[in-house]
Amino acid sequence: MLKEYGLYLDKHRVLVFYYKIASLYFGSGDNEKAIDYLNRIINEKADLRTDLQCYSRLLHLIAHYELGNFELLEYLIKSVYRYMAKMQNLSKVEEEIFAFLRRSFRVGAHALKPEFEKLLETLKKYERNPLETRAFSYLDIISWLESKINNVNVQDVIREKYLIAKKAHPLKNET
Repeated sequence: MLKEYGLYLDKHRVLVFYYKIASLYFGSGDNEKAIDYLNRIINEKADLRTDLQCYSRLLHLIAHYELGNFELLEYLIKSVYRYMAKMQNLSKVEEEIFAFLRRSFRVGAHALKPEFEKLLETLKKYERNPLETRAFSYLDIISWLESKINNVNVQDVIREKYLIAKKAHPLKNET
């Protein structure tokens, strides 16, 4: 439908749609489709939304991590880190994510779960920090980590959180 309504949408809005579509595919575990949509943002030549460009690259990196494209990951980690540092867009949360990804290469598959748990514990400390909220609003890294720890899809973690919130505040969610 984006093509059908293309005349009515500006480039910025289309890029936001691409990011949201990519996030949905990522959450459902379809990382190849997520990468397809993220590439549309990353390869966009217009100087729009550097924040969207940064988080698209970070999600792109995590999607490749999920696919096990480890030979590509070493290059991507350096590339995305340089890009975000150049844009002066690195928060503590992002620094922790990069440190984890670099470390995860040296850790065997059997030892990854404790590493995910450690990163989750570290990132939860930043969740209420006003200077770090942007990272959490663009990328639900907490739900991704919980999905890795519990061996379920990200969408299942998000849905469970939604259902818990709905039970806790039934009137608030009925709009």
